[in-house]
Amino acid sequence: MSLLEVQGLEVHYGGIRALKGIDLAVTQGEVVCLIGANGAGKTTTMRALAGLLPAAAGTIRYAGSEVTGLPVHRRARLGISLVPEGRGVFPRLTVAENLQMGAYFRTDMAGIAADLARVYGLFPRLEERRAQTGGTLSGGEQQMLAIARALMSRPRLLLLDEPSMGLAPLAVQTIFATIRLIADQGMTLLLVEQNARLALEVSGRGYVLEGGLIVHQDAAAALLASPKVRAAYLGA
Repeated sequence: MSLLEVQGLEVHYGGIRALKGIDLAVTQGEVVCLIGANGAGKTTTMRALAGLLPAAAGTIRYAGSEVTGLPVHRRARLGISLVPEGRGVFPRLTVAENLQMGAYFRTDMAGIAADLARVYGLFPRLEERRAQTGGTLSGGEQQMLAIARALMSRPRLLLLDEPSMGLAPLAVQTIFATIRLIADQGMTLLLVEQNARLALEVSGRGYVLEGGLIVHQDAAAALLASPKVRAAYLGA
């Protein structure tokens, strides 16, 4: 059974149909990517799944239950965590305080401490800068912090929206190495990424979104080999 199952999802901005009825699914432990040009509806999809945008039509099912009408904090408590486009760290809070915010609804102090040790293990740079404010970090460090903060909620489904955006190549390598490690540890991931090659290389399956519609889906290796996908998204 799919951990996440989306059927006929529509999102409207005023009179504009940003999503025109998309279907997608993610099974437990799977890494799935959503690729497409700017304006295709990728970030809209992620925000709708997290509860930040209302669905005009369609259903979102998570872990066997419908969550379409639930607010974002209810979805977060159920285990859906979004790392937003642009990172969204709290600039005036320290690294340690940002991470504490990720665990704001948890009360299991021993588990929180264990997860804090885990994210510091994943991102040693954050432990070095734990007393530094989020706004003074580099772009790559802020992306590390955004992912680590999401992991502090102990999610079952991690939504990653454009993790490489605005980062230097070396920082992108570091972020994607960590994404692979998180995936290898069994985390279920839905990834939106403008660098389609990177997204497909780390994923098992992929969906291609154009104009608010899913126009193609396949195994990531098949999409990487597709002449049409290569021409449109991989610069080949």
